[in-house]
Amino acid sequence: MMKYSKATNYALHTMVFLIALPKGSTIGVQSLAEMQGLSPTYLSKILTKLAKGGLIESTPGVKGGYKVSKAKDKISFLDVIKTVEGESNLFSCSMDHKEGCMIENVMIEAEQSMKEDLANRFLVDIANKMDEKSMNHIKSKAN
Repeated sequence: MMKYSKATNYALHTMVFLIALPKGSTIGVQSLAEMQGLSPTYLSKILTKLAKGGLIESTPGVKGGYKVSKAKDKISFLDVIKTVEGESNLFSCSMDHKEGCMIENVMIEAEQSMKEDLANRFLVDIANKMDEKSMNHIKSKAN
């Protein structure tokens, strides 16, 4: 079965935490890393990709940290996945067919359906379903 990288897993979780932050607040890499049991160094690399992809921004200083940089209700699962994994297809035919590969066509069509589904699923829906204990934990870590 298809498998996304661990970085994508952590990026999706991180984005839900950032979306759940109270408006106007930020959260530091140390807190985000602790919440997921990661090293801050590893998470920093993921945060850099998310920032380069325009999904988050960092604020320097004592009250600094990370926050979402676009409308929270517009960030889809696919936005995060593409930012971390890139744009390439999951399947690529290894045979040299002169007229194209029918197997590859089926695989790409299926992948396209999955991408469309992920493009229409938003992380804010997950953040809105978080229980009160989790929300309070995130709020307690916010700057």
